[in-house]
Amino acid sequence: MVRILIMDINDNAPEFVHTPYGVQVLENSPLDSPIVRVLARDVDAGNFGSVSYGLFQASDEIRQTFSINEVTGEILLKKKLDFEKIKSYHVEIEATDGGGLSGKGTVVIEVVDVNDNPPELIISSLTSSIPENAPETVVSIFRIRDRDSGENGKTICSIPDNLPFVLKPTLKNFYTLVTERPLDRETRAEYNITITVTDLGTPRMKTQQSITVQVSDVNDNAPTFTQTSYTLFVRENNSPALHIGSVSATDRDSGINAQVTYLLLPPQDPHLPLASLVSINADNGHLFALRSLDYEALQAFEFRVGATDRGSPALSSEVLVRVLVLDANDNSPFLLHPLQNGSAPCTELVPRAAEPGYLVTKVVAVDGDSGQNAWLSYQLLKATEPGLFGVWAHNGEVRTARLLSERDAAKHRLVVLVKDNGEPPCSATATLHVLLVDGFSQPYLPLPEAAPAQAQDDSLTIYLVVALASVSSLFLLSVLLFVAVRLCRRSKAASVGRCLVPEGPFPGHQVGVSGTETLSQSYQYEVCLTGDSGTGFSLYTTLQVWTVFTKIIFKCLIIFVCSLM
Repeated sequence: MVRILIMDINDNAPEFVHTPYGVQVLENSPLDSPIVRVLARDVDAGNFGSVSYGLFQASDEIRQTFSINEVTGEILLKKKLDFEKIKSYHVEIEATDGGGLSGKGTVVIEVVDVNDNPPELIISSLTSSIPENAPETVVSIFRIRDRDSGENGKTICSIPDNLPFVLKPTLKNFYTLVTERPLDRETRAEYNITITVTDLGTPRMKTQQSITVQVSDVNDNAPTFTQTSYTLFVRENNSPALHIGSVSATDRDSGINAQVTYLLLPPQDPHLPLASLVSINADNGHLFALRSLDYEALQAFEFRVGATDRGSPALSSEVLVRVLVLDANDNSPFLLHPLQNGSAPCTELVPRAAEPGYLVTKVVAVDGDSGQNAWLSYQLLKATEPGLFGVWAHNGEVRTARLLSERDAAKHRLVVLVKDNGEPPCSATATLHVLLVDGFSQPYLPLPEAAPAQAQDDSLTIYLVVALASVSSLFLLSVLLFVAVRLCRRSKAASVGRCLVPEGPFPGHQVGVSGTETLSQSYQYEVCLTGDSGTGFSLYTTLQVWTVFTKIIFKCLIIFVCSLM
């Protein structure tokens, strides 16, 4: 038996079992994770059949990303995969036996995308300020993208639902953000809009971008007063330029559109002199009384104040202001009965048989003030006989306080004080005259105050009559005495005959001894008297002096009587 051993030679190259190999690897696979194991077989024996593996003509990228176990042929991941950069790799594998023969195989590694990239939002244009009354306005234009693929790259864009904005898609992956309606700055002056982009991968990833939109103001709001109407109070007799109150208006706009000026509007009552009553500060709405007010002349008045902003066009509003003048106690009580006007006072008659509480009279007074300043109270201030009469404090009735007696005086004088309830109080007094009579059938007696005056008038009349009679008697006596003296002189002159008196009328003037003077007729007559003519001259002179003296006394008496009347 011959055994022949056939010696192997390296005549077979290694051959890969599968070629090409196809494998999918998730891009987020960890480092050193096995990707695939390749297998090559060599039919040779011994060392010629042992195979080792390696990368054939691999690029730097492949060598940095993958490695292969020379013995097992297992390919390992050395570098993170990124689907968005490289989606697949073609790796050439070389299997070499111990004899130096080699075979080649290909491994196709496909990178499987995972949702590892959030969506991106790229803003192309943005309007940061929008007028509040603008219609549909484009706020922003932006583009979105997702570097992933498939469902991972599909996105959904949204904004919050409670905003007056809406997203509108335009071109592929392009959106516009527009206003849904005109905005109102006074409701909201600024909007922070968050745009959310979400992909459809697993797990889903999202990106949020916030933009701020300012709403610019337009003058669309008129000034508004803080009150629907104003009521101001000012006490009468105020000092001029007194600050009596303020009105205030606010404007919901901003800037110059919110600056408010105030003015007085023409009054509805054309007879109200508003320009002389109040003024207003145009900047702050302070109201001032221009002059002193009198409650009794003007208790209340009203006017309208306008508030205008400085926008364009300007808007305005108005409010009613009512001014009430508060009363001050500046009027004393005025007596209606009895009148205290300086004339003869009225006398009240009271029968002596009157019972206690008999109504004598009633003091009636009014007060021009109001409220407690016009509340009047009465009290008996003075009385001829205290305790005989009393005054009711609230109504001013004067009544007897007790029974009258014969010993009570017939004439009484009462002083009643009328006082208001102001602070400080004002008062007035009324003087009453009361006459006690036996009955109303008794003849009317002279007034208590008029009786002395009447007696005084009667005495003056008596004095005047006596004076006139005395003066008349003296005058008559003087005339008779003068006539007697003249007759006596004539008779003596006729009996003696020393001087001839021419008959007929004397000339009006005679020339004196010196020729420069004239003598009166009386003087001529006196010269012609006899030796006892000195006595006659004395009597004549006495009569003249007495006549002048009586005239002076008469005139002085008349002046004295007139002054007493």
